[in-house]
Amino acid sequence: MEVPDIVSETLTDGSRVKQVRSRDLRPFQDWMQYPGYVLSLAMSISLWFIAIRAPLWLDETISFWQIHAGFSGIWHRQGLTFPAYSYILWLGSVILGTSEVALRIPEILAMLGAVYLLYRAAWELFRDRDVAFVTAIVFSLHPLVIFAAIDVRPYAFGAMALNASILALVRMRHSESLWLAAFFGALGAFIVYFHFLMIVVLPALAIAFVALKIGDPRALWRQGGMALVTFALAFLPVIPGLLMMFRTSGDHAWSGAPQLSDLVWTLAPGWLAYIFIATFLVAIVTRKFNLKSGLEAWGIVLIASSALIPILILYYVSTETSIHVFIYRYRLVAIPGIALCWGWIVSRVDSRALRLVFCMALVGSVVYQSWSFPASRQHGYTWKYALEAAENNASVDNATVLMCSDLPEADHTSMPVGAAVKDSTYFAPLTYYQLTVPVVGLPRALNDQATRMVSSFFQEPQRRHERFLALGFVPSYKTLTFVEQNALATHRVRVLGTFDGIRVLEFTPRETNAAD
Repeated sequence: MEVPDIVSETLTDGSRVKQVRSRDLRPFQDWMQYPGYVLSLAMSISLWFIAIRAPLWLDETISFWQIHAGFSGIWHRQGLTFPAYSYILWLGSVILGTSEVALRIPEILAMLGAVYLLYRAAWELFRDRDVAFVTAIVFSLHPLVIFAAIDVRPYAFGAMALNASILALVRMRHSESLWLAAFFGALGAFIVYFHFLMIVVLPALAIAFVALKIGDPRALWRQGGMALVTFALAFLPVIPGLLMMFRTSGDHAWSGAPQLSDLVWTLAPGWLAYIFIATFLVAIVTRKFNLKSGLEAWGIVLIASSALIPILILYYVSTETSIHVFIYRYRLVAIPGIALCWGWIVSRVDSRALRLVFCMALVGSVVYQSWSFPASRQHGYTWKYALEAAENNASVDNATVLMCSDLPEADHTSMPVGAAVKDSTYFAPLTYYQLTVPVVGLPRALNDQATRMVSSFFQEPQRRHERFLALGFVPSYKTLTFVEQNALATHRVRVLGTFDGIRVLEFTPRETNAAD
């Protein structure tokens, strides 16, 4: 709550009247309030580092595979992705090294930049530093942001480009600069440079721009035209990959259709809604809740569209079609808008102290949960431990390893053979967590190609007398069962272990067991 401009105090000392202005009281209030916000924000960001030493999960090993051949090989290893992030990651690996922590430093820096840009955008949008802190804290605490902040993938950079776009749009409120409009247009294209599915936020930015400039047709056409031209020029390089992604959309499905609870959790994860409801009730009782908007109409359009349009597009496509893209990490595109919405909602609490209590309670609950659950120290499932077990077991006699790919795309293409398996995107974990023994690569699912390859493997005469291993993630368990059935007559099977859902099987020739 802002301090009144003038506070008067009448003293019975002659006829003197002492007046104290708000600028004399505000520094004292800031001294009391801002350290709390800064500490809350610092604690929020500290949660990113809990899992920083965790092994790389599948997608992170793909990022490493894309830079593994050096600078010259990056362009040819991108597949459907644009190589902007890979060049950044390669440069970071040259400077910092290729350990798990070193590979994650560029993403942390990018997400820190995203937090700062969103803080600046919220400050200029709401004209209130408290609300800017609330927005930045909600953003930093969101589980999707915590995951993306250390994920060796391009999402943190996409979030930074998105937040820069929002800041540029907010600054156009009082500016007719064509340079700023051009920058806004280019930033819109750069968002897609880091992930094609982040394109779903572009309609929200376009709607917010029109809402901002609709009252000034001249500025709308001049700045809108400039933004559109720079966007089109910057967008050209990603068009081929984007078209290819749409043409092969059925090959990239990872999960089933989402539930409504997934959408609700994205909008209000964890204890966020409960803590706000408690804050709201206290504000009502103390008459500190202000229903007046405090924002211009275009500002409401900006925060609502940037929060709801991208997440609802992903949800609708995933529930109404066979293309399931409502995936955990893809939903990051809506989190800046969601954080701005929560900032605006909390701004209706007309008490600076109550806002700070809300932030500290929210941070405290998330920090407690994060440090209490061992799963917080993990960063997705990893192939590291399964491959280590396979290497330790197979390296004794150079036993062959049958490995099922963990990519759905592997079910729609021919599998590499021989040495090419260990340097293939379909078996990217082998690039980082290496096997020194021969590897036979299989598709992810038990399809025609997988059955042919397994049958061909057992038709080789020497296989009857050789020990071998097989491993695969949950979607490949049927393939592992098929391998067991084919080996039943000649081999005994033993489960070496299941590591993060990746099952490792050992097959020993029956004649060897009889001799023993």
